[in-house]
Amino acid sequence: MDNISGELIYKEYVMREDYSFHAPYNPELEFYEAVRDGNSKVVEKSLKVDFCNKKGLGILSSDSLRNFKYHFVITAALLSRYCIDGGMEHEMAYHISDLYINRVDICTSKEEISALHRKMVREYLKRMSKLKTDNVYSKHVVHCINYIYDHLHEKITVADAAYEAGISEGHLSRLFKKETGMSFNEYVMRKKTETARNMIDYSGYSLSQISNILAFGSQSYFVKVFKKYEGITPGKYQSTHLPSAFI
Repeated sequence: MDNISGELIYKEYVMREDYSFHAPYNPELEFYEAVRDGNSKVVEKSLKVDFCNKKGLGILSSDSLRNFKYHFVITAALLSRYCIDGGMEHEMAYHISDLYINRVDICTSKEEISALHRKMVREYLKRMSKLKTDNVYSKHVVHCINYIYDHLHEKITVADAAYEAGISEGHLSRLFKKETGMSFNEYVMRKKTETARNMIDYSGYSLSQISNILAFGSQSYFVKVFKKYEGITPGKYQSTHLPSAFI
């Protein structure tokens, strides 16, 4: 698989929730902003109304239950985007969204969907509230982290990231270690591994494809890195974690 193909597949994967839809009602921006800002007071007030009993939900399907599921998916997509804008790591936001979208797919009643919606919202809220109280990264480190996420399909070097951030390689290395508690290279490998695990969970790609998409260099190196951070080989992980789309 050439690098261009890997980039296209990776970009398609991380943008998998950019659904094209026409929002049939005001998406309650205050609600999404409150989740993003960790404002529990506003969020809990909104959650007093069951998701499936909200007025103004558009008709996206003639099947009532499927209609609520579609609206749930839209909500999950918007929540992930708002939380990313608020500082949540891309992979965490996507992982939560994927998890709850797969769960709603097997719901059999409006009550289940509403209960799952509350649980999803509160999970995002809890994580954003914690994020707001934790140390905030400097703009250079934030820029570097965003660069890493945008280039997980490539071999990432601290020199390239430093150039993009507009600071020296040595300064970025020291700053990154101080603020994240990890070296630049360790952070990159951890994020590649987390993305690989997520792709095993939520895509139909083979392990060799995932290794190539995330530019691990070789299958053996992919296995070595994955085992280091997950405590298990990708093959063994895959054997016990079938892609949710096929369950």
